[in-house]
Amino acid sequence: MVRNDDWFLRRSMAAAQARMHRRQLLQGAAGAMALPLATRLAPAHAAPFSNLSNPAAVEAAQRVLQETGDSAEAAVAAAQQYSGVTLNYLSEAGLMAEGPKVFSGPKWQELTGITINVVDKPFPELFPTMVQEHIAGTGALDVLDVVPAWMADVVTQGIVEPLQPYIDKYMNPADLEDFHPVYRNLMNYAGNIYGLFDDGDTFLLYYRRDLFDNPDYQAAFEEKYSRPLAPPETWEQYDEVQSFFTEQGGGEFWGGASQRNPLQVYHWWMVEFRVKGGKFFDEETMDATLDSQAGIDTLNRMLNSNKSMPPGVEEWDFTKVFENWMEGNLAMVGGTWPPFGRFSERYGADTVQMEWLPPSQVADKVSYAPLPGGYSSLASGFMLCVSADSANKDAAYLFAQWMNSPTVSLERVMLPYTLRDPFRLSHYSSEAYRALWGNAGEYLDMLQEQTDTALLDIIMPGSQEYHTAIEQMWGAAQGGTAPEQAAADANTAFNAITDRIGRDAQRTAYQEYLKLGNVYPDASA
Repeated sequence: MVRNDDWFLRRSMAAAQARMHRRQLLQGAAGAMALPLATRLAPAHAAPFSNLSNPAAVEAAQRVLQETGDSAEAAVAAAQQYSGVTLNYLSEAGLMAEGPKVFSGPKWQELTGITINVVDKPFPELFPTMVQEHIAGTGALDVLDVVPAWMADVVTQGIVEPLQPYIDKYMNPADLEDFHPVYRNLMNYAGNIYGLFDDGDTFLLYYRRDLFDNPDYQAAFEEKYSRPLAPPETWEQYDEVQSFFTEQGGGEFWGGASQRNPLQVYHWWMVEFRVKGGKFFDEETMDATLDSQAGIDTLNRMLNSNKSMPPGVEEWDFTKVFENWMEGNLAMVGGTWPPFGRFSERYGADTVQMEWLPPSQVADKVSYAPLPGGYSSLASGFMLCVSADSANKDAAYLFAQWMNSPTVSLERVMLPYTLRDPFRLSHYSSEAYRALWGNAGEYLDMLQEQTDTALLDIIMPGSQEYHTAIEQMWGAAQGGTAPEQAAADANTAFNAITDRIGRDAQRTAYQEYLKLGNVYPDASA
């Protein structure tokens, strides 16, 4: 089988080194040199009115908004006043970058005369690149893909520009109401909008409908567990269903799998931990509380679940889970990102960018369910932000507004070869999207429903370090350290991060995080 999964592989291969860079930066590497982007960056050509809003651009946008109310058309009309500018857009390497390289960048240039130069970096290098370019004061980046978990850091470090003044000048405010409310909340930090949410990374449970509907399996499961065979509602039920199908598979297929390589595993641990009643911090003291009973129970449950997953699952990353799912080796995937839904159905398999896609053995056999416990994970995602160091902030914002507008963003989330996932209410209800494969409507309905209550990553200064401490906790527990000790060590790591940043500052940041909602299942601390 010939395929090109460089996008997946680069995320894992670069992670350890990138995390080291990130830790050094967050510990105050004020003298850090910028990454060597010169060979990949186009020169920043200043617009005639430089960083000041061009009155003709504002007038053009307002005229269109009064006539049609279309924010995409308004952005084009305004941006034509900046024709000749080149913008550098920092994006994740691989499939994610194909969107601006193949679709939105060329189309924007055709419409406005503005050139988009995509600076693509493996995921683990995105945040360090933003920080280093800002510290060095290069002004080399204009548009940034920012993960919500980084928002506290990029705002407090002055890396991103507040967007409300640009929204007031160029956008139909009704467009803001089209964002899913959870995603719309994430655009705000400390009372200001700093990004346009642009990628809905809500986890779903994916399962083989043909196996669950098999009468023989249904009878055998009900005889053993005294309940009907159905998507599991708790993590304990998940393990029962997974164990059952693993036994039935007899080595030909397994009941399920989840990523167990420590990189990124914090998404899975954090959602189950919170469903079991866990809290990250004591709200008064800001002491970490990962070693609560909820934390230890989550580690033990995950370790026991490994026993009914395929051999070697301890090293499985996104790529390995995906590969086995597409080959029909799994009855379930215990939570993962939305592209699984599209790729399973061979959507876009005939495009050049998707030639690497393994032949799907599960097409027309897949259904979707909430994660066990009833709460999903909002696992990363991206927002479009404007660099505070850009020499062409209005032009950069207008490109972001155009890409993010209801009409253009629908085209982008329907592209088979990029990884942008639905995030607007109009995406979920789109008849065009619902027609892409047989049960695309079921997929969209489940994504919208699960996003309503999806639990957020940690969004505080030092979030990357906190997440890394959870990954290290899991790596230790999976490597043989007693769960109690692994959780205690993670507490120590959390407390060290909090102390370095400052407990008072982190107490305030934690309150800002809680105000976003969807932090804990009951939406309270």
